[in-house]
Amino acid sequence: MRPESSLQGSASLEPPGSNYRARKRSILPWALILLAAALPFLIAASSRAAELTIPGLRFNLDDVEAPRQMSNVLTILFILTTLSLAPAVLILMTSFTRIAVVFSFLRHALGTQTSPPNQVILGLALFMTFFVMQPVWQRINKEAIVPYQQHEISGEVFLKNGLKPLKDFMLKQTRKQDLALFVSLSQEEKPKNAEAIEITTLVPAFVISELKTAFQIGFLLFLPFIIVDMVVSSILLSMGMMMLPPVMISMPFKLMLFVMVDGWNLLITSLIKSFQ
Repeated sequence: MRPESSLQGSASLEPPGSNYRARKRSILPWALILLAAALPFLIAASSRAAELTIPGLRFNLDDVEAPRQMSNVLTILFILTTLSLAPAVLILMTSFTRIAVVFSFLRHALGTQTSPPNQVILGLALFMTFFVMQPVWQRINKEAIVPYQQHEISGEVFLKNGLKPLKDFMLKQTRKQDLALFVSLSQEEKPKNAEAIEITTLVPAFVISELKTAFQIGFLLFLPFIIVDMVVSSILLSMGMMMLPPVMISMPFKLMLFVMVDGWNLLITSLIKSFQ
């Protein structure tokens, strides 16, 4: 009796999904039949899709128009590459680096962590860069862009004339020791004159010189505000207010000092004159 009861118990313990498995086995042959019937239609649809082409992207290298089409493709790639490098050119080959770093130092010296906001600092630095670089842009437009648009110079001459004003600006702001460093690290022949210096050698030397100048200006900015912090800290210690943060008391005095001496006017005037 026990074996029968055990068999009955095991039969009663069958999972409720056994009926679902049986229905699944009965549906599977019909699904295979429907798939086999639909296969020719799928093949025909895929063959029609393979025949679709995009006229703008199809060209034959054996065709007579192949060189012109290839030239257009290369021109588009050159324009896209130039646009992707435009932010790097703006940051590393103009006055933007020095101005943005000095503004960041000013904000930390005042003790205002988020004021002015990053958007204001970057926007002001951007428009000051346009102001400082305006003679360079005008020279590029006169010597490179206008003659190229009038078909007076070739593309190679256009690039050479367009880079020359930028190279002259960077050479004027680059220290000789920084330039000599990268000329020696490049392991190339020593250039005969400034025009023979490669742009890949000049740009990092220019960036290092700009960072050094910005750090020097930042050090001078910190000095008066450090004195204010030291005076406020000494007064608080003498009064026994050791638990009161000195920054909370010194920041209004630093803001008042900066406004009284017309700090923005002095700073921006000094920055612009440092590029002349």
